[in-house]
Amino acid sequence: MPELPAQRYSRIRGTGSAQPAHVVTNDDLTRTLETSDEWITTRTGIRERRIAREESLVDLAADAAQRALDDAGLDAAGVDLLIVATMTGERSPSTAARVAGRLGIRSALSYDLSAACAGFTTALANADQAIRSGDATRAIVIGAERMSDFMDWTDRSTAILMADGAGAAVLEASTERGVYPTVHGTEPDLADAIRIERPDERFIMQGASVLRWTMTHLPGIARAALERAGMSADELAGFVPHQANARIISAVGDALGIPAERTSYDVATSGNTSAASVPIALDKLRRTPALADGGPVLLMGFGGGFSYAAQVVDLPAARV
Repeated sequence: MPELPAQRYSRIRGTGSAQPAHVVTNDDLTRTLETSDEWITTRTGIRERRIAREESLVDLAADAAQRALDDAGLDAAGVDLLIVATMTGERSPSTAARVAGRLGIRSALSYDLSAACAGFTTALANADQAIRSGDATRAIVIGAERMSDFMDWTDRSTAILMADGAGAAVLEASTERGVYPTVHGTEPDLADAIRIERPDERFIMQGASVLRWTMTHLPGIARAALERAGMSADELAGFVPHQANARIISAVGDALGIPAERTSYDVATSGNTSAASVPIALDKLRRTPALADGGPVLLMGFGGGFSYAAQVVDLPAARV
C-alpha cells in the first residue's frame, strides 16, 4: 500500500514590523486637546504613538513583510499567499496586491481582509487553513493600518488612542504544528461600537461599551484558545493581545495568571494600531529575553464588528 502523507501544518518562520518615524507624545496632544499626559496615561497606558507622514500604508506593509522574510532567511520567490489585514486600505487595487508588486511576488493569491483589530489573528487563521489544505506552501500575513487618516483630531476620546504601523509574519508548511486552532466569532449587538462609515469616514468608538465587553469576555476567550491548544497559561512563553488599552491587557493577563514580563505592553509607545497591533507587539516581544528561545505564545485580537480571534502559535527563536 502507498505510504500515507504526513499530517500538514503551518509554522511561523519569521516576523517583522515597521512604524512611522514621527512620534507624537501625550504632551504634544495637549496643544490641541483639553487633556494631559497624566489623564491619558492613567486611563490607557499610552505615552506616545507613531503617526505617518511620508510613509504610505503600502510602504509600511511592504517594509514589515520584507523584514519578516529577512528574519526567516527567505526570499519572496516562494510566497504563494499574501494577506493584508486592514480597515484603512485602498478599495481597489487591494493593499495586498500593491504589496505583492512592491516585493516582486508573482502568481500569489493576494487579498485584503477586514476584521478591524481582530484582523491579523483572523488572517493568520486563514493562512494556516490554506497551508494545511495544500492550497498554499508559504504565506505572508500582514496587519497594516494608517488610522491617522480617519481620525477626528478634535475628539479627545479617540484622538489619544490610535496610531499607524504594520507587522508581519511568514508561515510555511511543516510536519509539526505551529499554529493551533483558533477561537473566533462576532458579537453583532456591538457591531456599531467601533466603526468607520461613510460619508464622514471618521473613526468612532463607544469606549465604555467596548471596555465592559472586553473585561467580561476576553478571559474566557483566552482560556478557550488555550484549551484548544491543549495548554495551560503557565506553559506560555508570551502573551500578545491586541494593544487597545493597558488596563484591558493587565486584567486579562491577571485573570490567566500570566506574569507581566511575559506580556506585551507595546501600547505604551505604539498606541492602538488596530490590525497592526498584534504583529508589531509580537515582533518586538520576540526580541526580548523572555522570548529569545521562542516557544508558545497566545495571540488575541478583538475590535470592530464586533469581532474577535485568538490562537496559540509556536514561535522560533529570534535571530540576533
